Amino acid sequence: MASGISAKHGLLTTKCSVFHSLQRKILPHAICIQRPTEVKCLRASTNSTIESQHNEKYCIDIVRSRDYDGFVSSLLLPEDARRSSLALRAFNVELAQVKDSVSQKTIGLMRMQFWKTTVEEIYRDDPPVQPVSAELWRAVKKHYLTKRWMLRIISEREKDMEDRAYRNLQELEAYSDNTQSSLLYLLLESLGVKDVHADHAASHIGKAQGIVMCLRATPYNSSRRKVYLPMDICMLARSFSKNIPASAFPAFLQTVVLEDYLQRVRRVDFDVFHPSLQKRNPLIPIQLYFRSWKKTY
Repeated sequence: MASGISAKHGLLTTKCSVFHSLQRKILPHAICIQRPTEVKCLRASTNSTIESQHNEKYCIDIVRSRDYDGFVSSLLLPEDARRSSLALRAFNVELAQVKDSVSQKTIGLMRMQFWKTTVEEIYRDDPPVQPVSAELWRAVKKHYLTKRWMLRIISEREKDMEDRAYRNLQELEAYSDNTQSSLLYLLLESLGVKDVHADHAASHIGKAQGIVMCLRATPYNSSRRKVYLPMDICMLARSFSKNIPASAFPAFLQTVVLEDYLQRVRRVDFDVFHPSLQKRNPLIPIQLYFRSWKKTY
């Protein structure tokens, strides 16, 4: 009996080996087709991952070099919103630097048109092959960001290509609201916050931020007859803090930077040309972290 079983096993083994041998001879093309396909899928996946990492790094680098305060603030956001925040800030940096990086207004307007077209293509799921565009598309898909706010930022930056001084504080507030406040609305959306009080605060904080940015740039802008000295708008934004949901506070962390600058301006008797104001406060990251822990702005 045992020998019979052994013989059967040997026969089955022989048949299996013959079958596999015939399969390799008869179906060599099927095997050849499958392997390259698998390799292509693997390569595509790897390339996609590498490209995604490159895009993310590009946004991180440009925000860290051109908007350091925004960079540090983004690091303190919840992980789910952090990458999208950096993409939005990189988008804002790209637009902000157009004016100072072109020699002719026409070239600047062409770049603004590029970004208008890019935003439209992003919402058609067809973003151009460009790091910021790709990251912005990812953020839009993840958080369903509102296209109107992006186009509003572009349009206002486009108007600013005229390179003229603001006639009054109201014009500067309108510019700041359309650019900085719109960016804050997008940051709130990336945090999943939909709250009228948070939006109201974002409007005033955006105005304050735009004004303070003009103050900080006064030494540069003074040669172009652009000097602004409003100092009271930040206090109005703070009055809304009691009604704002806790999840919205991370979007407003940059108010720490605004407050720090205004305090330093007061200490030098509002001399916006004072050399100390051109230096970055090394304690800002610590202050930001402390404020994020307290969930206040």
